Parts: sequence; structure tokens; C-alpha cells
Amino acid sequence: MLAVLVPLFDENMAVKSYSLHSRKNNIFTNPLLSTTGINDSVGQIDGLEIIDNVGVNTLSNDKELFIPVNSISLFTDIASKCRAPHKRIVLLMDNTLTPEENIVKRIRELKDDGYKFAICKLKVADFEHYRPVLSLIDYIYLDYSKIDISKARIYFSKLYPNIKLIAENIQTNEAFDMLKAQGGYHFYEGPFYRIPITQGETDVAPLKINYLSLINVVNHPDFDLTKAADIISRDTALVISLLEIVNRMSKNSEITSIRHAAAMLGQKELRKWITTAVAKELCFDKPNEITRLSLLRAKFAENLATTFNLGMKSEELFLMGLFSVLDIILSKPMNEALAMVNVSKEISAALLDNTGDFFPVINFIRAYEGADFNEINRLEIVDKLDVSRVYDAYKDSLKWYRDLFF
Repeated sequence: MLAVLVPLFDENMAVKSYSLHSRKNNIFTNPLLSTTGINDSVGQIDGLEIIDNVGVNTLSNDKELFIPVNSISLFTDIASKCRAPHKRIVLLMDNTLTPEENIVKRIRELKDDGYKFAICKLKVADFEHYRPVLSLIDYIYLDYSKIDISKARIYFSKLYPNIKLIAENIQTNEAFDMLKAQGGYHFYEGPFYRIPITQGETDVAPLKINYLSLINVVNHPDFDLTKAADIISRDTALVISLLEIVNRMSKNSEITSIRHAAAMLGQKELRKWITTAVAKELCFDKPNEITRLSLLRAKFAENLATTFNLGMKSEELFLMGLFSVLDIILSKPMNEALAMVNVSKEISAALLDNTGDFFPVINFIRAYEGADFNEINRLEIVDKLDVSRVYDAYKDSLKWYRDLFF
């Protein structure tokens, strides 16, 4: 089983929804699944447990969840399978569900129960044929890489003005900016928000310099707790966060100073807290998905350590995942960003040169978070990976992320 939540953005780069992508079987070891539809899991909606793990509230009260359904699962008791409020669920159909009378009837029934609907993978030639379904649909995905979505936007604005358009498969920031300028799209989806900075120079804000100094201190194997505490004391947000965690750990102790609080945590726990707390502060002026991406990559990488036979390197893998978007966070090319932090040669090799023992881990994570299940299935065979352990590692990272905020 493989499953991942992929974000949908508005024009301000705020995450407004998540789409669930899943695959139950490896199509390379079971090639017939790609053509027979057996991979649809017959009435099951695969991957729903990750929504339970991350928690609906973690996704915030106003975010919708796009849940794929097939011709069988559409007719099951969806409410019992997905316990999130109906108004938060958008049932996502594709072109394998033809606009037959029983399908149209079932859509109407579920809409009466409060569910919304979306459809994807329609070709331009299918638009007229799907009129009975499109008249009931709330969202439609328009694939930027396969059709002229500008023309499709005009078509739907005239014939189906109530349908909200989702521009999907956007690869670059330039494409996103162009589509945003055209207007008419409700959501945007694609890897464009993860495109690294490759040119231009910007100064790092003074407060971010403070955070980077703190990271540099705790990256030393036997760092000075006093020095770390003094840097923390320069930032109110970090002080409050530190005191909150110490108070949770030792409710009956009176904390007399920032140095005292740091000493109570100790080196190991202080390092762990700093790497996550600082990441959130560094990302405060970036799209919130960058914070989520950085932290989830960090924990996912740590959890994958044993899967990639790197069990003794789990803490370094956490840092690699955390810093894998440092170029975006600091608005600098990755080589300049990494030069500002004290990371190991293995981390630098993976993030700068795509080499070394750590690179297969971050390469795998990037494919996974982009729902590139074909690549994941290929790596499963080539690297002899246990997919069940991978899925457990991902679910655990979601739980960890949830617990950071709730």
C-alpha cells in the first residue's frame, strides 16, 4: 500500500485542500493491474487511514479533502469508510466512471448527503459526452501538460459557470504565474512550489541569521548548552516555545532562566526541539506548505533510516530532510544556503550533487510526496524495499507532525 496527501493551492500560494493519492499494488510485479482495473481495490477507498493519522483538524477546519472513488466504491457506504464531515469531502471521479444513469443518480444521492464531487482525466473530446455528470460536478481538474486549459477555462466559464477549475500538473513557477494572471482557476496543483532557487541574490533577515546560528551550534556533537540558551534568549517566540515544552516535561519545577530550561532538556532533547522549532520559525514568511514539507521530509527521512540500512544515521537524515528546502526558505541557491549551516558532507552531497549514501533517501521521498508511484514501485524492486515499512514510516511522520501542532 502506498498513499500520500498532495496539496492544492490558491493564487496566494496558501494550501486550501489536499488530494489523497494511493496505490495498493506494484504494477511492475503485477503488470495486469495497470490495464484490468484490479488495482481499484474493489469497493475500498485505499489510504484513508492516513487522514485519521494526520487528523482532520491538523488540516484545519476550512480545508477540503479530495478522495478518489471508482465505479464500485462510489456505491458503498462512504460515510462509514471516511469519518470526516461530509462537507469536507470531495469525491474525485475520473474518466473510468462513464455518465450512465445509475452513476448520475448516485452522484445526486451523495450530493444530497452533503458530499461534493470533482472529476479528472477528461479529454476535450469527452466534455460533451459527460454533460449529465458535469452539470452536477463542483470541481474539474484541467491538466496543464495535456490540454490547452486556457481554452477549456473559457468553455467551462460559459457552459458550467458553477464548476470550480483546478489547474493541475503545473511544473514551474513561471507557469503558475501565467495561469494566475489569466485568472479563473480556483486551485492549482503541481510541484511548482518546490522548485529550488537557482539565481538572484537576497539578504537573509537578521532573525533568520539568529536561527541559523542556533542550528550551527547544536549540530556539533558535544555542543555548549549555555551558548545555545543565550542564542535562544534573543528570540521571544523561541523562548516561549522552549518554556512550554519544559513545563510539559516537568510541571513541578520552577524555571529560573533560559539556561536552566536548556539544561533541564539536555543536549539530545534540546537538539531535537531546536531543529523542529527553528524550521517553523524559518518558514514563517513562506507558504505554509513549505513548513509542512520541511518537517515531514525530516521525520520521514529519519523513519526510513533502517529501510535504507542507515539506522545509525537517523539524526543526520532528519537534518537532511529538514534542510532539503533550505534554498526556498532562505531564497538562495542551495549551495549558498547550505554554506550558512554546519551540515555533514553526506548531507551536502545528497542535496547539492545528488550523490552519496543519503541521496537515495531524499530521492525516494521526493518521488513519494509527488505521488510518483511508478518510480516508487521501480525503486521498490531495484533497492529491494519493504513497502509496508515505507507506508508505516510515512504514517508515523504524519502523526508526529500532527502532535507538533495539536
